[in-house]
Amino acid sequence: MQIGIVGKPNVGKSTFFGAATMAPVEIANYPFTTLAANKGVGYVRSKCPCKELGVTCTPHNSGCVDGTRMIPVELLDVAGLVPDAWQGKGLGNQFLDDLRQADALINVIDVSGSTDIEGNPGKPGDHDPQEDVTFLRREIELWIREIIKNGFGKIARTAKMTGAKPDAILYERLAGLNVSENEVKAAVRDVNPPEDPTKWDDDIMLALAQKIREYGKPMIVAMNKADIAPEGNIERVREISDLAVVTMAETELALKKAHDAKLVDYTPGDKSFKVRDGVKLSDGQKKALDYMAENMEKNGGTGVQECLEKAAFELLDLITVYPVEDENKYTDHFGRVLPDAFLIPRGSTARDLAYKVHTELGDKFIRAVNAKTKRTVGSDYELQDGDVIRIVANR
Repeated sequence: MQIGIVGKPNVGKSTFFGAATMAPVEIANYPFTTLAANKGVGYVRSKCPCKELGVTCTPHNSGCVDGTRMIPVELLDVAGLVPDAWQGKGLGNQFLDDLRQADALINVIDVSGSTDIEGNPGKPGDHDPQEDVTFLRREIELWIREIIKNGFGKIARTAKMTGAKPDAILYERLAGLNVSENEVKAAVRDVNPPEDPTKWDDDIMLALAQKIREYGKPMIVAMNKADIAPEGNIERVREISDLAVVTMAETELALKKAHDAKLVDYTPGDKSFKVRDGVKLSDGQKKALDYMAENMEKNGGTGVQECLEKAAFELLDLITVYPVEDENKYTDHFGRVLPDAFLIPRGSTARDLAYKVHTELGDKFIRAVNAKTKRTVGSDYELQDGDVIRIVANR
């Protein structure tokens, strides 16, 4: 799974990325600091079955901290987008192309309104943060429309002669965009374009692109720089966003560094931190930590971890499943207990899990065993969050 971190320049995207991954990126206060897509690994938390099953797990593809699995997700930090990026402004086409494989997007905005629409610094309240949300949606939708339009005339004429369905035409155009056939069908159902694709005009294609963006590249808004946001800005953004989280990426990054320096105890996602006993802090450090603590109490944490988890578990509606080879000991063939945690879409079946583990396992699937209940289940068994599953296949 890949989550793209997007937004205009100078809103704190790279700080957000660095805070979520602790990867070294250039973090500076000017547009186009990020000139290429940075990739890193963040983590989402899920309850591990180890305590429920009374075992000590030996994780392989993820960590376990006191019964909480830390499951890795790939994060992509894309360079800042400006108005008319879809037409190539500010290297926009190149940056948008970096988003092709993203499953979901986190739109980092400057909710304080201290940067204009192109990312130039100003004062808090100078700019309307609603524009940061609406412009980015528009840029992505126009970019998708251009992908649909490219060479569409010839394809539409051929499709008219062969009687191809609109969703099949659209799915072919969007190959490489990591959009599923079901998402394309949902977009076509909502827009209901003419059966004759030669009658599709720019407005119809844009309507389709909007729905493709909603279904295929769902977006959460990270309202960054919330600690300096004027009164009312956060509420204004929530008015136009189905899912928006108050964030303070600089605070998250500073706390992770302070934790590494053994100054504080802090776990990503916690709503507070604690200064370690016996630590001597300078007046500047005390002032900075007091400021962070005050704003974390006000906003319920830094919001960075919350963004990642809402993207995974709400936007993408993923669940966590644990494949094993021994349903009694909950182990793999190396003897590791509950070794792997897989994120898969809700509604996935036992056979879907088999294919995720290995193509051959899916092809030769016979049955599965629910290790918690010890019951045999078929290929169409709908997996539940936290399931521990043994796949039985032909050798």
